[in-house]
Amino acid sequence: MKISKEIKIAVLVIAGIIFLIFGINFLKGENLFSSSRTFYVNYDNVEGLTLSTPVTISGLPVGKVKEIRLKDDATLVVTLLIDNDYSFSKNSTAELYDTSLIGGKSIAIIPALDNAELAKDEDYLVASRKSGLTDVVGEKLAPLQKKIESLTQNADSLLLSFSNIFDDKTTTNLKNAIASLDQTITSFKSTSQSLNGILTSNEANINSTLSNLNNTTSNFSKISDSLAATNISGVVTNLEQSLASFNGVLDNVNKGEGSLGKLLKDDQLYNNLEGATLQLEQLLQDMKLNPKRYIHFSVFGKKPNDFDALENQAEDNGTNIEVHTTNN
Repeated sequence: MKISKEIKIAVLVIAGIIFLIFGINFLKGENLFSSSRTFYVNYDNVEGLTLSTPVTISGLPVGKVKEIRLKDDATLVVTLLIDNDYSFSKNSTAELYDTSLIGGKSIAIIPALDNAELAKDEDYLVASRKSGLTDVVGEKLAPLQKKIESLTQNADSLLLSFSNIFDDKTTTNLKNAIASLDQTITSFKSTSQSLNGILTSNEANINSTLSNLNNTTSNFSKISDSLAATNISGVVTNLEQSLASFNGVLDNVNKGEGSLGKLLKDDQLYNNLEGATLQLEQLLQDMKLNPKRYIHFSVFGKKPNDFDALENQAEDNGTNIEVHTTNN
């Protein structure tokens, strides 16, 4: 049987169309001869996700992103093409995560081990989003940014306050203070030089003084050793005993015991002494008023006259020169 040219051309055209369709789908990442399954996931934002991005399960690539479509409510529907025949629950999660620091994203299916119904072709999976490094950094930097802005405002206010403080008068005073400080430093330098000169000129005396101080310290150490070797405890004991004896004597005196105690405590002795003192004073007064009664001069040896208790002359005797003293 002879095949006509028209049939050959038709077969070639159909084969070309088939190969074209297969090639286009192959370039899209679709395999027409595999039993692929399609799943859908709704996301609010998929920034960084591109077509043909790998889809993984526990890090194993099992498919890719086939399509990203925008719905009327501004949500995004991501179509996942799963080539692997791995079964998972319809409650499994399709987690969107960052693949690098520059913002690339991928999708990982996290199987739900809840023994629920298995996911079938064209089912919707639960959408979730894992915070990436940029998101975490953004969350941490947001409050820090507010603090930095507040700190910047405070710094501006502080600089403005400093600007108001450092007016022309304050600046002039500050310059004068710095000039005075410079003069003070110069004077201190001069004083230091003078002090160095004094120390240099008196170095020998200072060394001699330090040597004497060293000798004094050595002698004091020897004296301390001598005192340590002395029986100080015995001396202290004897002193305590002496003080105890003295306290006993004072107690006896306070009680009126002994000669000293009786002298201090006996009222009769005091009264006798006071009476004797009074009589002695009366005797001296009488000797001053009547000296002839006690001292008598006789040029011719005449005996002095006697007087009675009422001071009456008794008689005249004697011719010798004598001096007699008589007492009543």
